[in-house]
Amino acid sequence: MLDENNNLVKTFQMARDRFKESDLQNVKICLIGERRRDGRQYNVPTASEIAALILGDQNDEPSERDIIVEDKDKYLQRISELHPSFMSMQYPLLFPYGEDGFRFEITYEGTRGHENERKYVTMMEYYAYRIQLRLNQSMVILMSGKLFLQFVVDAAASIEQWRLNWYRMHQGTLRTELYSGLQDALDNGDTRTDQIGKRIILPSSYTGSPRNKHQYYQDAMAICRWAGYPDLFLTFTCNPKWPEIQYMLDEIPSQKPEDRPDVCNRVFHIKLHQLINEDIKKNKCFGRTIAVVYTIEFQKRGLPHAHILIFLHPDERDPSPSNIDNIISAEIPDKDNDLEGYMAVENFMMHGPCGEANHRSPCMIDGKCSKHFPKMFTHETTVDEEGYPIYRRRDDERIVEKDKVNLDNRYVVPYNRDLIVKYQAHISVEWCNKSRSIKYLFKYIHKGDDKAIAKLTATDKNDEIQMYLDARYLSAGEASWRIFGFELQHREPSVQRLQFHLENE
Repeated sequence: MLDENNNLVKTFQMARDRFKESDLQNVKICLIGERRRDGRQYNVPTASEIAALILGDQNDEPSERDIIVEDKDKYLQRISELHPSFMSMQYPLLFPYGEDGFRFEITYEGTRGHENERKYVTMMEYYAYRIQLRLNQSMVILMSGKLFLQFVVDAAASIEQWRLNWYRMHQGTLRTELYSGLQDALDNGDTRTDQIGKRIILPSSYTGSPRNKHQYYQDAMAICRWAGYPDLFLTFTCNPKWPEIQYMLDEIPSQKPEDRPDVCNRVFHIKLHQLINEDIKKNKCFGRTIAVVYTIEFQKRGLPHAHILIFLHPDERDPSPSNIDNIISAEIPDKDNDLEGYMAVENFMMHGPCGEANHRSPCMIDGKCSKHFPKMFTHETTVDEEGYPIYRRRDDERIVEKDKVNLDNRYVVPYNRDLIVKYQAHISVEWCNKSRSIKYLFKYIHKGDDKAIAKLTATDKNDEIQMYLDARYLSAGEASWRIFGFELQHREPSVQRLQFHLENE
């Protein structure tokens, strides 16, 4: 089929013959669990997935992704990632007819009565269009399994590189003189005048840049100064068994949630906004809310989850044990009186089994549970001196059987009963209105990109050289999230940022 319909096949046949002629070394790469660095950023994957290792830290060094083709005369030809045939040459099985991919100046069509500010389709919009399911079009890309995941990661990396190149070529438009002054030099520790000069600047509008992370952190702290300390800390995790996800997977036989991170992300994005806008803000499930801050993480586990900080109205802040017990529970519901609550806790809110019952649990470090389970039985809720609540866990003999192990209230993750029943997902809820917990919370939700230490080894017995790479880790889940243009961080209400600079007196 490829020989008959794909004009690029001859190029691949030449490459095949060239590989046979040359004596190429096989190279293998492995990820290292480096514990001398921040474990929240450098934790190794806990699930097998497709990912990209992006070298550098979004700096000013030019970096281009391309394909180098050698013709019969042994001359090299470079094909840029912006070339229409780039993806067809990279993935001939996904584009069997050698059709063009993204190119500049693809005009909009069907604007439905309103004019776009831009005249042409962006690369992100193009790839978001290509990975959508359309029953009247070919589904070769979506049915390709791990090759589809590699395509998504490659597309996201191309989008990010295109944006970086735009920022590099439009430094004058960005008014970089506002950044390249004395204040930036002092922040970077440049104390010698010969070290200060013109630089390539990434503005805070670029998602993931150091200024972007610093801006979000400062915005969150400004909200904290205005609204007071956050009251609740929620963690909302995507459930791959949601019926909306299963319905989309049924359109293509034998697909699993890990094969379609785009579907999981879109459904999770919808439910996340429903949780925040409908339940937390409109329906006031925790009381009147004046501010919300959240961030999205993938953490090399495949599925997205959100860390949410909730700031309640001052009239709603009641740290009494009775009020905490009304919105947070750490006990197994009565199966006879509340079957829905019991089933939700059984499926989503039980930790373990770990400890003596399961030494291989992912939470086990040095023979102990890193999450400090099992907890202790206690008859009432209290808050310790460090600002951490100790929830009520009565010894009421209620148990949940998990992996043939009976778990009691000591293994329950704190939750809100109405939320876990409605969303059928893991939603942990923690009371956190103490000043000592603020630093941990804000560092946790603004910890930065996932990273990995990789070791590159040549398998040639005569070549023992090894290369260690410190790279950003872009998983297929995060790649599809970026392609759809979803926010990774959000704060509401928005705050007014003040720009400071130093002047000579």
